[in-house]
Amino acid sequence: MVRHFEGIYPAVTTQMREDLSIDFEATGRNIERLIQAGCHGMIMLGTVGENCSLEWDEKLEVVKTAVAASRGRVKILSGVAEYTSAGAARYAKAMQGVGADGLMVLPAMVYKADDRETINHFRTVAGASDLPIMIYNNPIVYGVDTTPGMFAELADVETIVAIKESSDDVRRLTDLINAVGDRYELLSGVDDLVVESVMLGATGWVSGLINAFPEESVEMYNLAVAGRYAEAVEIYRWFMPVLHLDCFSKLVQYIKFAQMKTGLGSEITRPPRMALVGEERARIGAIIDAAISARPRLAAE
Repeated sequence: MVRHFEGIYPAVTTQMREDLSIDFEATGRNIERLIQAGCHGMIMLGTVGENCSLEWDEKLEVVKTAVAASRGRVKILSGVAEYTSAGAARYAKAMQGVGADGLMVLPAMVYKADDRETINHFRTVAGASDLPIMIYNNPIVYGVDTTPGMFAELADVETIVAIKESSDDVRRLTDLINAVGDRYELLSGVDDLVVESVMLGATGWVSGLINAFPEESVEMYNLAVAGRYAEAVEIYRWFMPVLHLDCFSKLVQYIKFAQMKTGLGSEITRPPRMALVGEERARIGAIIDAAISARPRLAAE
């Protein structure tokens, strides 16, 4: 089986300036840091990249920035999160034009499609470009569940090669393997389920908190892939309170707040997302500060 998206793929934050314009230079620096930490690819403009808060031209410039920053060293994917199937197909075609290496395709936004409509959406987007596709399944957030049976129906679409599984039920990985074998690459899409997912057959990880803790994330994942689970779990237990922050509606604010606290980026987000304040800011800050103060020694140090 050809593996298109094996390894660690950060869901990269889109860095913003005080005036809420995109800081392309800072976004490029973040990509460089993640490459140096050992990541295998970047996913731009996912949920963490604030896809739906950016204008069309801005999205294209973010991906162009990532392609330039990568210089061919890692694969660059773009999230595809549009309101209509036609709009998503148009975007997919545009991404091929700006040099993206692949797509992470979400269901159409806002409307909760049924199974037939969801399958048609993915087929429509796949038909718009030659780029390999990772389907992002997150029924908790987006209200549409792409089930193992639906992936079996999509198996004839050659460019759909991978699944980012974020149903928050690690049993789904086994159900997928039982339903479709090794037809798709499986990537863990929930930060606080990654070690379990690797044990159950995931060959990749799409991570948000890696933006704030890149070296620890890479070492933990690599230990798990190597079957050195006791060592991986030692880091995992240290990391878990922070990894839990990936599972809230304010994950973008939480991840950018952590990134700011570790000196790797700004916490600025575009409204309707706003900076954390009051008790919430203190509570989330305490979780992040505790992790920073107890950072484990890594083998590479």
